[in-house]
Parts: sequence; structure tokens; C-alpha cells
Amino acid sequence: MSKDAGAKAGSRAEDVAARLEMEILRAGHPEGTRLGLRTELINRFEVSPGVMNEALRLLRDRELITVKPGPSGGVFTADQPPGVRLGALDLWFQGLTLPPLEIFESRMLLEEMFNNLALANSTPADHAEIERALQRMNVNAGDPRGFFESNVDFHRAIAKSTRVTVLTGIYDSLVTVLMGALVRAAWTTGHEQVVDHNLRVHGQIFEAIRAKDRKRLETAARLHRVDMVSLAQPEKSPVRRHELDAVGDDTRAG
Repeated sequence: MSKDAGAKAGSRAEDVAARLEMEILRAGHPEGTRLGLRTELINRFEVSPGVMNEALRLLRDRELITVKPGPSGGVFTADQPPGVRLGALDLWFQGLTLPPLEIFESRMLLEEMFNNLALANSTPADHAEIERALQRMNVNAGDPRGFFESNVDFHRAIAKSTRVTVLTGIYDSLVTVLMGALVRAAWTTGHEQVVDHNLRVHGQIFEAIRAKDRKRLETAARLHRVDMVSLAQPEKSPVRRHELDAVGDDTRAG
């Protein structure tokens, strides 16, 4: 095989692997769901056996599938843990060049800085925009993806109110990358109570900014950091454990 042919086959395998990865993550199949026989996938994607073998190898390396031999074998989904867990909200991403948790940690640090800058720089018009985003969060409380998107809008409105254009541009780039790579969002079991608490905390952030009350904002920011932590898997949440030691509230939301 020539170098050009090999590169073309590799590119085709990457394309097939990316399409299957998107399908797996979006569908949210439970572990062990059968995707089909290798021959069935070859026919479906209209590729050579060599290309499919390479695509399946890539997916195995990403721990997305298992391949079982024999008459009852085939290609099956592996366990699909979320890339990030925000309290009651689990998020899956595809195509990021950095771990999503690292991007979320950077996002959170910028948001806390923007909260403090908004105390001094925000105007009544900014407050109205922030409040509209908060209202959208309430409307989308039953839709995990919609809730996350409106949460992004809420923090974007706060960032915009600071009028620090360079940092706001960096923040916009971060959240644009995240939103473009998000392929699935889902609530964890029993999410209603923690989502309700999360909405109250965001309301407290907004009210503190509108009142230009730094002490209230500090309290709300601490609660927000706790809200970001998943009880089931805190290591997948963008908050360092030691930051939570001083906070006594055990109620956590996404």
C-alpha cells in the first residue's frame, strides 16, 4: 500500500470511528448494547474490512466498545462515563483536544472573577439581561441540555456586564468550544431537589450583583462551588476538594 493510500485509509477509519462515537454518545446506550456484527458495520459504512478494523481499534482504545467473537458476538458498547459531572448534571463531549474537566475549571475561575467585577461595572440594563437568562434556567429545569445552555447564557451575561473585553473574549471561546463538543446531557437520579437548590443559588448570585453586596456574593459563590460537585463522583467535578472544607451545607446541585 502506498503512503497516500495508507493515509487515505487512516482518514477514512477516523471518520467511521468519529461517526460511531457520536452515535454511541448521543444515544446513551447502556453498557453491552449490540451495535452489530463487524460485517454488518462494513456494509453499513461501505468501507473495506481493513478500514473497519482500524475504526474499531480506535474505538476500543477510547474505551467506547468491546468486540466479542463467535455466533453471538459482535460489536458492543462499553460503559460510557460522563466527561464532567456537575452536581445532578452529567455531560458527555466529543472532539475536545483538552480534558473537558480542565476547561470547566478554567471556566469556573473566570466566572468567579466576573462575578466580582460585575459588582462594580454592571448596569440596570445588564441586570435585566442576567435576569432573563435566569428565567430561562427556570423554564429549562426539566431539560438537561437546555438547562446547561441557559446556565451558560446566565454566566455569559454576567461576563458581558464587566466590560473587560479581552477576558470576556477568552471566556466566550471556552464556552463556545464546550457547547460545540457537547453530545449528550442527562440528569442523575433524584435531580429535582438539587436543581431547585441550584436555581436558588443562581438567584442569590444575581441578587447580590444587582444589590452590589459583596458579602452576599461571597456566600452565594461558596454555595455555587458546592453545587458544582457531584456526590456520586466528585473527582469528575471542576472543584478542588479542599475548597469545600469550609462549607457546611451538604445540599449539592448541578
